[in-house]
Amino acid sequence: MAKCSVKLSSVDGAIQGVLKLEQASEAAPTTIQGEITGLAPGKHGVAVLVSGDLSNAPTSLGEHFNPHGKNHGGPDADERHVGSLGNVEADADGKATVSISDKLVKLIGPQSIIGRAIAVMSQEDDLGLGGQEQSLINGNAGPAIAFGVVGIQC
Repeated sequence: MAKCSVKLSSVDGAIQGVLKLEQASEAAPTTIQGEITGLAPGKHGVAVLVSGDLSNAPTSLGEHFNPHGKNHGGPDADERHVGSLGNVEADADGKATVSISDKLVKLIGPQSIIGRAIAVMSQEDDLGLGGQEQSLINGNAGPAIAFGVVGIQC
C-alpha cells in the first residue's frame, strides 16, 4: 500500500488544495481524493506533469507525464497520456471536490508519479476531442494555475 499527498498552490497563493493518493498494489487503480479552493467557477483540467521541479514553476514542470508516447485523451480513453486526469469542476464559490480512480496512474513500480507534479489548469480539458493539434497534446486546457509535488505520506 502506497499513500501520498500533494499540497497544491498557485504562485500568488490564492488557489490552495490538498490531494490524498492511495494505491494498494502496482496492479490496483490509484485513488485521488481532495479539495481545491480559490478556482474560477467551472471546469479545470487536472494532469500529472513530467517534473516536480518547482524552481521556475509552472514552466519547469514540463508537459503531461506520457511515458508511452500516446496522444492526449480523457481518463477513460484507450489512447491517453498517463498524466491525463480529466477535469474537476469548481462551484460558484471556487471550490472543487476531487474524486478520481485511475488505472494508469501509479504510486508503485517503475512508472510511479512520486516526485512529479500534479497541476490544475486554467481551462477545461477537451479530453483530446477538440479537433486541433493542441487538443492531442494537452487538451487545450491552458497553463497550470496551481500545482504541487506528489510526496510520500508517512
